[in-house]
Order: sequence, then structure tokens, then C-alpha cells
Amino acid sequence: MPQLRQNIATKEWVIIATERARRPEDFTKKEKSQKEPTPEYSPNCPFCPGNEHLAPVETFSIRKNNEWQVRVIPNKFPALVPEGSSEFYHRGIIRYMNGVGIHEVIIETPKHNLIIPQMSYEQVINIIQTYKNRYLSAISDERIELVTLFKNHGESAGTSLEHPHSQIIASPVVPQHIRNRIEEAMRYYDDNRECVFCRMVREEISQGERIIIETKNFVGFIPYAASSPFHTWILPKRHIPSFPMITEEEIVEFAQILRDILLKIYKGLDNPDFNYVIRSLPGKCRENDFFHWYLSIIPRVTKTAGFELGSGMFINIALPEESAKFLREVSIK
Repeated sequence: MPQLRQNIATKEWVIIATERARRPEDFTKKEKSQKEPTPEYSPNCPFCPGNEHLAPVETFSIRKNNEWQVRVIPNKFPALVPEGSSEFYHRGIIRYMNGVGIHEVIIETPKHNLIIPQMSYEQVINIIQTYKNRYLSAISDERIELVTLFKNHGESAGTSLEHPHSQIIASPVVPQHIRNRIEEAMRYYDDNRECVFCRMVREEISQGERIIIETKNFVGFIPYAASSPFHTWILPKRHIPSFPMITEEEIVEFAQILRDILLKIYKGLDNPDFNYVIRSLPGKCRENDFFHWYLSIIPRVTKTAGFELGSGMFINIALPEESAKFLREVSIK
């Protein structure tokens, strides 16, 4: 029988459609792509070494032997721009602000065809260190309220350039759905005197059946009420409200578990398109007892349809327990 499951951290309901459930291996690509292998260098790619003149001037980089390993540039076609006032205007039903903010591209590697699952741990550590640097830089701007770090991999995930990259968008407003998540976390803390995310970590580790990888400081699992097949969360075990409060030791371990889970998804599901996003407390870094940052990975193996758009509730046609077991057993040795 189908189940309605609720995520205790977000209060969102999801339908686990057991009557329509597919086996985990059914989500692998059925038809192999016939296109040519991606080259290591593309002469027309603005992100490849030697083509830096095709892109905006970099704002940050990590270099080794005078060659860049990770490079950050302003987005050439930004959603938000750094110049202007964040003053809020309203008159009757008219409410607006200037589109001020920060929109940067994090070029993850000099190689045009090197994706995170295929990288060394050192290369992924460089990416995470860059995330922290750009996050701290963004929140130093007094106009900024929300920083979103995300990655799109593949056409159905929204990527427009093939060269591996992530993005950061910092905005002067906090959207309502994020406010709702924060309010739910505060409400849970008020009722139970503990962080709901810490509770999830403890219970998922105790139950074990939805765990993909557990390390000293992190746990990667498919939530009990995952909204889509293989939807994965990576949470620090230590209570950390904001992502840039991560330590150097935790950066190393976080890079490792992120690479390993993405490699399991890459091998087990035949390199599916995916998105990931870091969810962190808006505003400046500060201690609190109710919120806990985490990274969410969403493989694009199914599509959102009319019911989801109309109800705001997702239908998951894969049992989270079976999906986690499938990924747990994918060998990455």
C-alpha cells in the first residue's frame, strides 16, 4: 500500500508510491549516449586554461606551481548584480527591490572533462575550500541575507556549459520556503529542546537502513521521506548552523564523503544528471541551537509533473530504504 511520509525537518509530505515502485537498477540509463567522448580541452570553452580572456576577470583562485586548480569568476550573465541599493520599495500592491547581489561561477578544474566523481580527494578539497572562501566573502556584504551554493550537472539539471562548475548566488532577501524551514526548525526546538537535524542524524544512524556512508564527522543518507528517488542528504554530526563554520578537518572529510557518494551515484546510476545545493542558515555566521547546515543531492532520474506542481507534494516511486541499500552496495574501490 502507498505511504504518506513526512520529513520532520521540513514538515513536507511525500507520497511513497509502492504500487508504482521501481527497483533501484531501473533508474540507470537504458540507452547509452552515442556522442563523442568529452575532450580534456575545448578551444571554445571560456573555462578552459588559455581561454581566460573569454571570461570575466577572476575574483579568486587556488593555484599550484603557478597553474590554477580552481578558479572563480563573476557570471557573465548574472541573475543579480553587485552595483546598487537594496532598498525596498512598496506602494499598494507594487513591491520591489533592485536586483542587487552576487553571482559567481566556481570553475572546479582546468580539465574540461573531469567531473567530481572522477577527481582525487585533494581536488575536491580545493573546491570545498573555495566554497567557504566565497561564502564568507559574500556575507561580508551588508546587503546580503542569503547565500546559495549549488551545482547543476547535465542538461536536465539546468547546466548550460559542459565544463565542470558550481555557482554561488547571494541575494538581499530570504525566500518564503526557506523562512518556513527555519520556522519549522525553531518550532521543533521549542517543543523538544533539541535540533531536529541532530535528531535525524541520531535516528538515521541508529536505524541504519537508509545510510549510504557514515564517517567520523559526517553521515550521508536518503531521508525517510525523500521527495524523489536517490535524493540524498549529507549532514555534519557536529551541530553547525552555517556552512562556513566548517573546520579544516571537516572540509577534508566532507570533500571525501561528497566525492564518494557522487561516485556511487555515477557508477550505480550510470552518470545521471543531478543538482546539489548547500542549505545553510541565512545571514551572518552565528551560533544557535535549532538549525544545522547540510548538502542535498537530487539525481534527475524522474520528472516533476502536474500533481507535484498543483499540490506541492512529491511522489517518490522508489523506496528510500531500497535506494540506500543499492548505493551502499555500489563498490567504489
